[in-house]
Amino acid sequence: MKSGLKEIAIAALAFMLAAPVQADVIGFSLEAVYWAPEVSGNFSSTGDTEVDISDDLGIDDTDDTSIVMRLEHPIPFLPNIKYQGVGLDSDGSEVLSGNVTFEGQTYNAGETLRTTLDLSHDDIVLYYEVLDNWVNLDIGIDVKRFDGEVSMVGSANTVTSSIDIDETVPLLYVSAKFDLPFTGYYVGVDISNISAGDSSVDDTTIRLGYESDSGFGLEGGVRQFSLELDDVDNLDSDLEYDGAFLNGFFRF
Repeated sequence: MKSGLKEIAIAALAFMLAAPVQADVIGFSLEAVYWAPEVSGNFSSTGDTEVDISDDLGIDDTDDTSIVMRLEHPIPFLPNIKYQGVGLDSDGSEVLSGNVTFEGQTYNAGETLRTTLDLSHDDIVLYYEVLDNWVNLDIGIDVKRFDGEVSMVGSANTVTSSIDIDETVPLLYVSAKFDLPFTGYYVGVDISNISAGDSSVDDTTIRLGYESDSGFGLEGGVRQFSLELDDVDNLDSDLEYDGAFLNGFFRF
């Protein structure tokens, strides 16, 4: 189980830097992001034996191309907003070496099991700028709206066992960017994190980028997304998506 250090750090920053800094004018940015994470971990329906998604189910790594939109404005006390749709849909096919039970359906050793793992979700981030100079700091809430499923079907029958993942999870959010003097280059980190009981969600991005005077830019780095669930919609999971991303953007 992950510790609550990230939540404590975010809460401390929010307390110390509570007064938001408003933009002087309305700003809008449009980004196109390609992310190619490796997928690892395990899951089970509650009470059943957990299965490893790679070794037991043969689930492949995935990739996602998404559009990010961000709106900043000068209206006091209203948060800025960022939206991103994230498609995390992967599947696999594997000849079972042992029995697997999922949602009351048992799949026997020797049959081919086809599995779909879909953790696609929408990110809506409501945030305030608390610093806006060579250090940029945003603090707010990242609302993740999951609309996916985990499903299995075996070659010995046509019965599909599945769990729909229909959850909305609010996370603490902090984003920091440090401009490198006179270059247009910057480094940054975005963290969305929450723990509730034995469940936790963590979404961390580390980035290096360049933005021209005209507003066009390019950034790359690594993003890690993990999802620990304890009996959420009858699903237990310990899953991680970890890999490089590339992002082209225009701010105006």
